[in-house]
Amino acid sequence: MLTGLPLPALLEELAAPREVPGAGSALAAALAAAAAVVQMAARLSPDSWADAAGIAAQAEALRDRAVHLVDEDAEAYRLALEARAAADEAARPEQRDWALGQVTAAAAEPPLALVRLAADLAELCAAAAGRVEPRVHADVTAAAALAAAVARGARALVATNLTALEGDPRVEEADRLAGAAEAAARSL
Repeated sequence: MLTGLPLPALLEELAAPREVPGAGSALAAALAAAAAVVQMAARLSPDSWADAAGIAAQAEALRDRAVHLVDEDAEAYRLALEARAAADEAARPEQRDWALGQVTAAAAEPPLALVRLAADLAELCAAAAGRVEPRVHADVTAAAALAAAVARGARALVATNLTALEGDPRVEEADRLAGAAEAAARSL
């Protein structure tokens, strides 16, 4: 489990010369960090903002889900790579292609969940930025920028995992959400 590792060890795992863990796990860790920053900013702002505790709780929920996706993405990607490596060349092409398509589509789900979470966090940042204590406004702005970058990166992973499916609605959803995250971050 990657989430049980100290940060330096997680970074070593990400830097290791193997495909898993990959960018999805790194993006999930970055999003969790951004959510933690928003949580901190809200926790420092209860005197100036009545909804600060609620925003902190929302940021915590997003952080917890992003932490879970660190491992979930690595596992889904590992399974996809194993399925590709074990593809039975003797099987009928349509059976093999269907099985590979299923596991590849499943590998797109954690990055799609990341795009969704990143868009939610960017929107939360936009809602919080004008209300937090001035001393932590830049922290919320930075968290929004990270969320937008995670959305953009995770969108690329979704599209890569679903390349065989022209016009897949999940890619369209990821495009829309990544655009919304970027717009929210630019609004700060």
